[in-house]
Amino acid sequence: MARQTGVDDLDARLIALFTADPHVGVLGASRTLGVARGTVQARLDRLQERGVIKSFAPQVDTGALGYPVTAFCTLEIRQRQGHAPVVAHLSAIPEVLEIHSITGVGDLVVRIVARDNADLGRVIDEIIDDTHVLRANTAICLVTHLDHRTGPLVDAAARSAPDTP
Repeated sequence: MARQTGVDDLDARLIALFTADPHVGVLGASRTLGVARGTVQARLDRLQERGVIKSFAPQVDTGALGYPVTAFCTLEIRQRQGHAPVVAHLSAIPEVLEIHSITGVGDLVVRIVARDNADLGRVIDEIIDDTHVLRANTAICLVTHLDHRTGPLVDAAARSAPDTP
């Protein structure tokens, strides 16, 4: 059986509502959207099972947490043993927030945070303190113009979904 992908208009409105007001709850969502409570719960369950909604966990502002410096570090690695040893090393560093394998120049791109520029130097030193890391190139984020978002993508996916009977 093929895995269902995409969302419809109700899914998109449900995701938008919970994104805007995570405390709305199932009953509040059913009232706001004008659908049955059971429909909301079933839709949320289905969206979670399919992996569309990954978590209801709070989003943490790293700046408010005391880590206002964000940087992106592109790593070239020794690939003889694959990415796993480097990913394990990086995963042990709390300031490493994301790790992505990439194409082009470099093998991994890592999003990191730090308390200040001196602390960023410490984090980078920790990152490159691995025999599998050959080279690092770091770019400090000066201003975030658009933070992580998915709302417009969810809306576009709902608009492009085939009509269901």
